[in-house]
Amino acid sequence: MALCEAVGCGSSLLWPRVLLFGDSITQFSFQQGGWGASLADKLVRKCDVLNRGFSGYNTRWAKIILPRLIRKGNSLDNPVAVTIFFGANDSALKDENPKQHVPLDEYVANLKSMVQYLKSVDVPENRVILVTPPPLCDTAWEAECVTQGYKLNRLNSVVGEYANACLQVAQDCGTDVLDLWTLMQKDSQDFSPYLSDGLHLSPKGNEFVFSHLWPLIEKKVSSLPLLLPYWRDVAEAKPELSLLGDGDH
Repeated sequence: MALCEAVGCGSSLLWPRVLLFGDSITQFSFQQGGWGASLADKLVRKCDVLNRGFSGYNTRWAKIILPRLIRKGNSLDNPVAVTIFFGANDSALKDENPKQHVPLDEYVANLKSMVQYLKSVDVPENRVILVTPPPLCDTAWEAECVTQGYKLNRLNSVVGEYANACLQVAQDCGTDVLDLWTLMQKDSQDFSPYLSDGLHLSPKGNEFVFSHLWPLIEKKVSSLPLLLPYWRDVAEAKPELSLLGDGDH
């Protein structure tokens, strides 16, 4: 209190947020060179980028926990952008991985439910970006499964069905969408360098995701100011005149 009395506290500084919601591909995105870390770097002093990635999760579980991550409140506190990035686990083969598998029709319903929930807590569709699962390199993932004592539990052809369903949800709900499954396989290119183990992203894959996601995020944050003045612009004699304003500088 003494500090506030001495210099005046000013109004609370609103710090916008971008929420990344997904499975392990989101959870791991804050590792060195990760796409989430690149977003955070790009948005420093404009937005906090929050990693809400949950390794191994599917949309069935994600739908349950989303209300614990964001609730209706002050609309100024709501995220300026939300990514919903699921499908890599939902598309697991039912016979080999029943715990993570979610049927295609339920996957669609779960995605729609999450978009509708966000709308109900004042995060409209134009702030939401759905992201399809990336393609799966069957041979590399099978080798990974074998080392862990499992049979191959995913197939790229099946992942593609979930990716297409995600695209349809985005169209139906009016959200933006990033179609990684198609983009990474464009012109029948070898997409294996984008993946570290056939499923998760390699450094090159992280760069790919960031480069394609950033334009979608940028549209939603382009009007946000740099928070607090550039250091050369702080009033030398009375810095509080510069630092206790509205933060738009």
